[in-house]
Amino acid sequence: MKNEIKEFTPLAIGLGIIIGIIMTAANVYLGLYAGMTVSASIPAAVIAMGVFKGILKINSVHQSNIVQTMASAGESLAAGIIFTLPALVLVGAWKDFAFWPTTMIAISGGLLGVVFMIPLRSALIKNEKELIYPEGVACAAVLQAAGSDVEGDSEAGKKGFLSILKGLFIGGFFKFFASGISIFVGSVEFAKKAAGSTWFIGSDISPALISVGYIVRLEIAILVFIGGLIGFSVSIPMLGTPIGMEDLGALDLAWTLWSTKVRYLGVGAMIVGGVWSIFSVRQGISAGILGLKTAYAKGNEQASRIDTDMPLMGMMTILLVCFFIMLFLYNSLIGSLGLSIFTTFLMIICSFLFVAVSSYIVGLVGSSNNPVSGMTISALLVSAALFLILGEKGDSAILSTLGVAAVVCCAACTAGDCSQDLKTGSIIGATPKYQQYAQILGVVIPAFTIAPVLTLLHTAYGIGDGLKAPQASLFASITEALFGKGELPVNMVIYGMVLGVLVLLIDNILLKDKKFRLHLMPMAVGIYLPVTLAYPILFGGLIRYFAEKARTEKVDDAKDQGVLLGSGLIAGEAIMGVGVALMLYFFGDALKPNIGLMTKEMLSLIFFFGLGFYLYRKARNS
Repeated sequence: MKNEIKEFTPLAIGLGIIIGIIMTAANVYLGLYAGMTVSASIPAAVIAMGVFKGILKINSVHQSNIVQTMASAGESLAAGIIFTLPALVLVGAWKDFAFWPTTMIAISGGLLGVVFMIPLRSALIKNEKELIYPEGVACAAVLQAAGSDVEGDSEAGKKGFLSILKGLFIGGFFKFFASGISIFVGSVEFAKKAAGSTWFIGSDISPALISVGYIVRLEIAILVFIGGLIGFSVSIPMLGTPIGMEDLGALDLAWTLWSTKVRYLGVGAMIVGGVWSIFSVRQGISAGILGLKTAYAKGNEQASRIDTDMPLMGMMTILLVCFFIMLFLYNSLIGSLGLSIFTTFLMIICSFLFVAVSSYIVGLVGSSNNPVSGMTISALLVSAALFLILGEKGDSAILSTLGVAAVVCCAACTAGDCSQDLKTGSIIGATPKYQQYAQILGVVIPAFTIAPVLTLLHTAYGIGDGLKAPQASLFASITEALFGKGELPVNMVIYGMVLGVLVLLIDNILLKDKKFRLHLMPMAVGIYLPVTLAYPILFGGLIRYFAEKARTEKVDDAKDQGVLLGSGLIAGEAIMGVGVALMLYFFGDALKPNIGLMTKEMLSLIFFFGLGFYLYRKARNS
């Protein structure tokens, strides 16, 4: 009799919940700080491998897969929330991050992302050969390496696990000494007024950002950097010194010009990128949607284990629960039943559309190029236009618009992650329905931690100040301007749209068959993110490029010590960021010594380049 494969076990579920909660909290911090998040799949898979095979002596690829599926679900949900909900606090529609509204939006958006992705699995993941789902393939390689009994694989697994632990310690060490007791600085910046213009150079000092650059590779890092240069080294000098800003210092002027004008170039470019993304995958999306008619034609009872999805009745139940949760929530926030019903239906329609787009795009170009920001802005603009037509204004219109955008963003982020996880499962022979159950748990349970973490970070650092929250700040400005509470620099948005069209033309005409491509969305992200984030990301991308050049043979992500160390660095800095927030909440600045700024900057730069050299050596010797 054939042994039953252990997958959805209490041990896997428990470990997945623990790692998922930690990764969710870490990515809430990272997203608010850097405006970017990274996948938790590979580090979660390696940690699961270390626990199952290294500690418990259990060789279980499928249980490890359930762990990484749950952990990555929480990470993607965090991305959807921190890109949107802080905007409600920034515009004053919310005074703080109320627990139940925040949690219900997170749960509903995440569940819609999972439920809408399930019927598309067969069409997009199983049958569409064009879609490769690169992160899903990479994670499968990690799990297969962990499950192999070939001599040396167990030792490689232990080495990878230790690399993650080292990264956790180093990243946490830096964050404690930077934000906890202020021996390091978070950034080194310099600006000067010359020839009627303002010139700026600066970099954040962050192990997490170096690691982000290493993980997303040099091509993406270069595109983000090009966007940053367009914003800070071209646009800001071209704007000169506007009337009324003559008394500002060079640094203050540079940041004011970026926040009030330049980053809206990125908005225009992202709108073009979002629309183009939807248009370019229209045939694949149509095929996927048409495939829904036959998705359950034979019934799950006739399907093999590796082709069995969650029952249709369960999906419909979750969909109805999400509908009524959001209807109740919108009605309690807006105070109008008719508008709440309209808003809920709009949210459902937009969520399904952008789930399909997100799932298809991550299959083509990976999660790093998923234009979630562009899709969210598109949903925000469509929602705002409809509410304006209906004559809505004030806080109710802002709540409606951002409420739709928040759920859509959560759904798109979660669907992209769900797609990668289902691809991983397809490669290793997992049962889809168990992965889908794991995704649901991975959404619901960590969702309850997001509001407390947001409140803690806002109290300790100040969202929009100490934590820049680039996307949320941008969405807040756009929404306020659309509903008459602020000004939108329409000319900069138009210039950004023109720039976006030019980039698409250059990429599709001149670079279509080239190795290097001008993908629009990373460039647009680079424009609306502070350029201080782009320098360490580029540094990390260069480290990976030269490390791979120095190796004698190709190494996949499962054994790349740079990827594993970097994952630990990101998690360590982010987790300690939450820990430092707790410390500041209880003790304030009492633990900070009096050290001169120049000394701090020198120490920070020494650490920055020293860490880069250490990461290079680890990666080169993989």
